[in-house]
Amino acid sequence: MSLFFALSQSSRPGLAVYQGRPLAQRSVFESFALPNKITIYQGPHERLSRSMDEPRQMVADTVRHEIAHHFGMDERRVRRAERMRRGRGRH
Repeated sequence: MSLFFALSQSSRPGLAVYQGRPLAQRSVFESFALPNKITIYQGPHERLSRSMDEPRQMVADTVRHEIAHHFGMDERRVRRAERMRRGRGRH
């Protein structure tokens, strides 16, 4: 199962979008399905950044968030994992 990443200069609301069917919901018989796709929106990351270095970390956090959806985590579980990660410090 493959995952495709795209960068969009669009100014859509939100930082990114995951499109596809999470791995936890797929069957081994779906091997010929189109790849899932994560689109990162450049505009919102740049607008929310307060420094030149911040977009890099924001994109990394956003990609991590969307990959969690790819592995089947719903928004509530992803947010909980993000809070736990922030509590431990970034690695």
